[in-house]
Amino acid sequence: MFTGLIQSIGTVRRLDRQGTAAQLTVASDLVHDDLQLGESIAVNGACLTVTSWEADHFTVDVSPETLQCTTLAHLRPQQRVNLERALRLSDRLGGHLVSGHIDCIATVRRRSQDQNAIRLTFEVPAQALRYIVEKGSVAVDGISLTVNRTEQQTFSVAVIPHSLEMTTLKDCREGTQVNIETDMIGRYVERLVTHVSTTSSGQKIDVEFLAKNGFL
Repeated sequence: MFTGLIQSIGTVRRLDRQGTAAQLTVASDLVHDDLQLGESIAVNGACLTVTSWEADHFTVDVSPETLQCTTLAHLRPQQRVNLERALRLSDRLGGHLVSGHIDCIATVRRRSQDQNAIRLTFEVPAQALRYIVEKGSVAVDGISLTVNRTEQQTFSVAVIPHSLEMTTLKDCREGTQVNIETDMIGRYVERLVTHVSTTSSGQKIDVEFLAKNGFL
């Protein structure tokens, strides 16, 4: 589990293909901070397992599923990536609960200046957009952000200068692809509502019922 608060920016050293899987090596200063073999680390939002490390870099295995569902397959040497180690139970939850399981890949459609912030608009598949709500949370390449607006195929966020400097959002341009993880709470609520179709009194649970009882 992660928070979406990026701890460091790493640099890709190499992505070694192994059939439909791969090994990814990233140069990072996190290895100086008691990094352990087998621990989880989020690379551009994708939860991966550390398989080896040395003085200035670490290596993770990337499964075929992860290569297919994320932007990691397109990483190139010297490319910058967001890094976050797994959350400790005693840590502050400054962002939101992030699992490191990517839902989809989004594409930057617009980048514009908005006073002291940069506004980024992302196009996402419809099945993911249903879980992205205005003023809710979303993880973009592992970064916890607040959704400012949603439209038919897009959502937008405003990124403050600090977040630009501390993450790879500084590198985002129109056409850039990023990993998206939606807020997990929405997915669980939908599944529960879908599978529990009636109340104890026999009344059907649907959108009308939820709205009438103040859930929507």
